[in-house]
Amino acid sequence: MSLLSRLANALRPSRLNRDIDEELEAHIQDAIEAGRDPEEARRAFGSVLRHRESSRDLRLATWLEALLADLTFGWRQLNKHRAASLAAVLSLGLAIGACLAAFRLIDALLLRPLPVTNPQSLVYLTYPYIDNLATVQYDGEIFDYPQFRILKTAAQPYAELLAITGTSLNALSFGGEEDRERIHRQMLSGTTLGSFGIQPALGRLLTAADDQPNASPVAILSYEYWTRRFQRDPSILGRKFRYGTTLVEIVGVTQPGFTGTEPGAMTDIFAPTASNAKALDNPHWGWFRVWARLRDGVTPEQLRDALQPAFRANREQRIKNNPNDDAHRREQYLNAKLAVHTAASGVSDMQREYRIAMLVVGAVAALVLLIACANAASLMTARSVARAREMALRVSIGAGRARLVQLVLCEAFLVAVAASLVGALVAWQAAPMVVARLQPSGAPARFLLPLDARVAIFALALLVLVVLLFGCIPAVRASRTAPAAALRTGAQPARLGVLHALVAFQVALCFVIHLTTGLFTTTAQRLTTQPLGFQPQQVLAVEAVSRLGNKDRGWQPVIRQLAQLPGVESVGLSGWPLMSNNAWTSPVWVNGNALGSEECYVLFASPGFFETMRIALLQGRDFRISDDKASVIVNQAFARRYFDGANPVGQFVELPGDGKRERMAVTGLVADARYTGLREPIRPTVYLPIDSEGAGLDWGTYNIRTTAPDPMAVSSAVRNEIRRANPKLRAANVHRQTELVEQHSVRERLLALLSVFFAATALLMAALGLFGVLTYAVTQRRKEIGIRLALGSTAFAITRSVTASTGRMLLLGAIAGLGAGLLAQRYLESLLFETAATDPAVLAMPLLALLSGTLLACLPPVVRALRIDPATTLREE
Repeated sequence: MSLLSRLANALRPSRLNRDIDEELEAHIQDAIEAGRDPEEARRAFGSVLRHRESSRDLRLATWLEALLADLTFGWRQLNKHRAASLAAVLSLGLAIGACLAAFRLIDALLLRPLPVTNPQSLVYLTYPYIDNLATVQYDGEIFDYPQFRILKTAAQPYAELLAITGTSLNALSFGGEEDRERIHRQMLSGTTLGSFGIQPALGRLLTAADDQPNASPVAILSYEYWTRRFQRDPSILGRKFRYGTTLVEIVGVTQPGFTGTEPGAMTDIFAPTASNAKALDNPHWGWFRVWARLRDGVTPEQLRDALQPAFRANREQRIKNNPNDDAHRREQYLNAKLAVHTAASGVSDMQREYRIAMLVVGAVAALVLLIACANAASLMTARSVARAREMALRVSIGAGRARLVQLVLCEAFLVAVAASLVGALVAWQAAPMVVARLQPSGAPARFLLPLDARVAIFALALLVLVVLLFGCIPAVRASRTAPAAALRTGAQPARLGVLHALVAFQVALCFVIHLTTGLFTTTAQRLTTQPLGFQPQQVLAVEAVSRLGNKDRGWQPVIRQLAQLPGVESVGLSGWPLMSNNAWTSPVWVNGNALGSEECYVLFASPGFFETMRIALLQGRDFRISDDKASVIVNQAFARRYFDGANPVGQFVELPGDGKRERMAVTGLVADARYTGLREPIRPTVYLPIDSEGAGLDWGTYNIRTTAPDPMAVSSAVRNEIRRANPKLRAANVHRQTELVEQHSVRERLLALLSVFFAATALLMAALGLFGVLTYAVTQRRKEIGIRLALGSTAFAITRSVTASTGRMLLLGAIAGLGAGLLAQRYLESLLFETAATDPAVLAMPLLALLSGTLLACLPPVVRALRIDPATTLREE
């Protein structure tokens, strides 16, 4: 028979048996019809059972029949021991779900290729640059457009260079001013989408002609935004929206699946880089990344070598016009080397910020999975010892060792399949929940998390791995059953070495997870309790822009109108909110000398800004409406650095102006306040005054302290009042100041939250494993414990007898876990954090967790041992 027929027969055994019986009976009937006596015909035919079995072996795949039989028996065993099976399924399911969720996030952020043609040929360029902390960085949107033109010409024989910005949250309107909405916008070279092989779902794509300075403003929509916002209405073509003061025409929609080049963000609208007209000829404005599509046969190294001479020549020309930098910075600037990196999976700031954090989450989830597998393995091993007589009988009647291994692995497979279904449900809910906590203020992360073939393949591989991890030990142990001893005694002697080793392994991993959790939680606590220098509670930051799209007057008068609103305590104007990731840095000269290469922060501020933000004025006075740019206020860090901590009021400093230095008098000293982050030290800061009309501003921020606990309660009134007080201004973005502060600790708080969950799960699983081993040990030693109690052993002696060997393995696992955990801590600190590994708060968590988990796990088995009735036990034996 064909293989397919034999496989089909294995799946329908009843029909096969019926067909064989009918065939055998037909042979007998043929003999009877030929004139033979029925009894004689049946005797001559022989054993019907033997003929049936030989015929079955020819007509079906015996290995499949045996496999199905073992799966059926395994299901019966799981159903027989429901409590233990349910515990194994739930613990494994939770761990598998954590691993699946971690993979979905890591895949979406770091691994999944862009849905473009030949993504392996996409690369992007970086070079080392000195940031505003005077440290060297290698990534970011750092290229300016004049430099891009030079590099694009030099790269022509090797690659097509593309300018691509990050995805930013912007406001636009498809109707009137009241219909404004916030969308995610990305600018790119006109040829980018064509180079990527993207096809339009509607209309056309951007072209090189759209990317010219005088071209008509156009944009295209992403398919996802077109579907969500316009329900795939084809009449969207030709429709215009207002962006700032510009009317932009929609000319097309991208193909499904393409949502931009930044993992962690989904672009709604694509616009040509020429739409940022102010930056096209500005050599000091770095605002995009340079991508490249390598031509056939060109390597990244060849492209780098071809671009480096043009890159250096451009810098040599620029440095002639910038005599202010010191010699060291000039040398670093000239000797910077271009680097080429793969862009097959996209490029984003979120990748850089969360790469290590996501990998750490994945590693912790894998440790939890190992604990769950060890826990399930200990349960199955204990069960296999209890089934020693059954295994001995199977061997005695001819079952091979391989068949015993298959029997146990089939049971493990059923547990793993059930756990995988639970894990799929966990992963389906967990991954979006984690994404929702990434960058919650203003611009939350947005991922595509499809349940596609990549996730299915990973889930299948994880299923096989889980079966092997927790099924092999009990399977091998079952295959080593000694039939004679098992049949003679009814069970094998209790040998707990394997179970104790599994418990020690769980404890060691649990220690590593808890030490890591201690590091994460302590780091999050330290970061979120950093002194800010101002009070963010009850402060509303309202970012406003000029409707005219250019520098406008009339910012200051709005302050008086806003201060009169009900629920408003005070108002101050600044260039942008504190802790908003915006920054302006500048060199400063004192007595004609620039002290060091590190630049100072600079921020425009109005009278009342320091009072509103609760930044203490220590010396001198606040700004006055009559002040001009010849006066400044500095912070304590500035005084310490430039004046050796002396009172700087009345001194003079110089800042770069229009081609020359501008001399300014220090009129006030304020307390240190954080400008843009929690991880850096508070930097020297110079506050510049905003004049009486606010002239020279095209955008700014009204900082409003309210009397209400939630400052958002006045947001609607504030928007309306800004529009009423100055129709040339509009409120673009509104944030709670606390949200702007909290966004700087999202990564640490997320890691702390996830690690606490994993630590609690690991502790519960390790405690269940210890409970199972001790319970099994008490059951196996029931007669011995009864005799000890009959002879007068104390409760302490019985407790020590039950827990002594397990306690030694716990101590061994704790020591191993402590060493491994401290190594893991030191490695993570070098990558992410600044918390010392010897912090008592970090070390106390795993010790307390181990102690509490051990007590909870040991108490029920010990109580069970102490309640054994010696007379009943001896009578049973």
